[in-house]
Amino acid sequence: MEVKDLKPALIWQCFDEITKVPRPSCHEEQIREFLLKFAADHGIAAKTDKVGNVVMTKPATPGHENAPTVILQAHMDMVAEKNNDVEHDFLKDPIKTYIDGDWVKARGTTLGADNGIGMAACMAALIDPELVHGPLECLYTINEEIGLEGAINLGEGMITGKILINLDSEDDGEIFVGCAGGIDTTAYFNYRRSVSPEHFHYLKVSVTGLLGGHSGGDIHLGRANANKLIARFLWECSQKYDIAVSEFCGGNLRNAIPREAHAIFGIHGELKEKVKENLEKYVADIRGEYAGVEPAMKFMVEEVAKPEFCIDAETSLALVRALYSAPHGVISMSRDLPGLVETSTNLAAVKMEEGNQIKITTSQRSSVESRKNDIAGQVEAHFQLAGAKVEHSDGYPGWAPNMNSPIMKLSAEAYEELFGVKPAIKAIHAGLECGLFLQNNPGLDMVSFGPTMTGVHSPDEQLNIPTVEKFWKHLALTLKKVAQA
Repeated sequence: MEVKDLKPALIWQCFDEITKVPRPSCHEEQIREFLLKFAADHGIAAKTDKVGNVVMTKPATPGHENAPTVILQAHMDMVAEKNNDVEHDFLKDPIKTYIDGDWVKARGTTLGADNGIGMAACMAALIDPELVHGPLECLYTINEEIGLEGAINLGEGMITGKILINLDSEDDGEIFVGCAGGIDTTAYFNYRRSVSPEHFHYLKVSVTGLLGGHSGGDIHLGRANANKLIARFLWECSQKYDIAVSEFCGGNLRNAIPREAHAIFGIHGELKEKVKENLEKYVADIRGEYAGVEPAMKFMVEEVAKPEFCIDAETSLALVRALYSAPHGVISMSRDLPGLVETSTNLAAVKMEEGNQIKITTSQRSSVESRKNDIAGQVEAHFQLAGAKVEHSDGYPGWAPNMNSPIMKLSAEAYEELFGVKPAIKAIHAGLECGLFLQNNPGLDMVSFGPTMTGVHSPDEQLNIPTVEKFWKHLALTLKKVAQA
C-alpha cells in the first residue's frame, strides 16, 4: 500500500502530493506554485502577499453564511535534514515515503509531516463536499522553521476571521492553547590561519546516530548534543596534550538538537595511540551516561592527512572552551503548568565559514518574556567572555493561554464527543506562529491541534496513521460546531 491509498482518502492524497514538491525553508517557490495551481484547478479564490504567504477562501456551507469565519493555518516549509550517508537534494528530489506498520516514514530524510499534514488538512477542507462549516480562510505561511518569517510579515488584510485553528501540533488527544516565545543568538569567532605543525599527527573524531529532534518539543528528553560531545572530548584532550584544531562542524538548524558533529585536530605523533585510548574511555563514559537514551550513538576516529591550515592556538582554545561550557538544555520548568518546560537553550550548530570565521548558532525559548531575554543575555555574555562577537535575532512572542477560549471549549467538546475521552489542554514549549498572529490581531481566539508525530526535525520523523483519521474527524466536527454555535 502507498501513502495515497490510506484513509481518509482526501487528506492522505493531498499529503502524498505535498511530499513530491520540494519545500525546504527559504525555498517555498515550488510549493507556492503547487498551492496556487491547486486553487485554480478547483475554482478556489486565492491570494498572496509580498513575502509569499498564501490564503485560500471558501464560502460557508449553505445555511451557515452567518457563522464566524474560521482561519485554518499551516506552514509551507519543512526542515531539510538527512543522514550523512543519504543522497538527497531537497531543492529537487521528492521525499521518499513508505509505510511501516502504523507509521508513515521517509527514507533517510525528514518526512515533512511538520507541517505537510496541516497543509493537507487545509486542502482537504477546501474540497470536501461533505464538510459542514462557516466561511473558511486557509492560511499557508512561509519560513516558519526559519524565524517565523511569514507570520511576522503577514500582509495586511490577508486574514479577516476572528477564530484561528493552527494545525501544527504533534500529539493526538492534546489541544494547545499557549506556546513559548523564542530568540536566536549567534556568536562569531574570527580566527587566523596558522601553519599545521609538521610533527603532528591528525585525526578526525566524529559522532553520528544521535536522535536529535525538535529543540522545543524534545529538549526535555535529555538527548545528547553532538556539538557538546565533540567539544567535551577536545577539551579533555587539551587538558593533557598540546592540540591543534583545524576544523569543527556540527548541527545544521537552529531549532534542531544536533545529531552529528566532527572535528579535525592534530597531536604530537607519539601521542596518537594514547589519544585513541582516551577516546575509547571517553566513549564508554558517554555510553553509560546516555544508556537507554541514545541507542544508535556511534563514535568514530580516523587518521587524516595534514590539513591545509589550523585555527590559531588562542582562538582554538577559546572555541573549545566556549562550546564545552556553553549552556544547553532545560534551564527551568514552569510553575504554572506541571511538566511544561518554561525556559531552554539549544547549542544548535557550529560552522566554519569563508573569511576565517566560525559561526555558532543557538536558540533560546521561554513562555516568560523576561526569562527568554535573560537566557539570551546569558548566552551572549558566555560567548563574549570567550572573545566572540554576538548578535540576536528579533525574536518572536509567546502565546499566553486563555482558559476561557470559546474555540478551545468547542474543540474539546468535539474531541470528547468523538472519542469518549477529554483531551488534555496544554501549552507547548515549541514556538508556534500563534503568538505573532495574536500580536497583530488582538481579538483572535486560537487553538492548535494535530495528529501524532515523533522525531520531527530529524530523519526519524514519522507520522502516526490512525491519529490522522482522528485528527481529520476532530477538525471536521469542530468546524461544524462553530458553524452551528
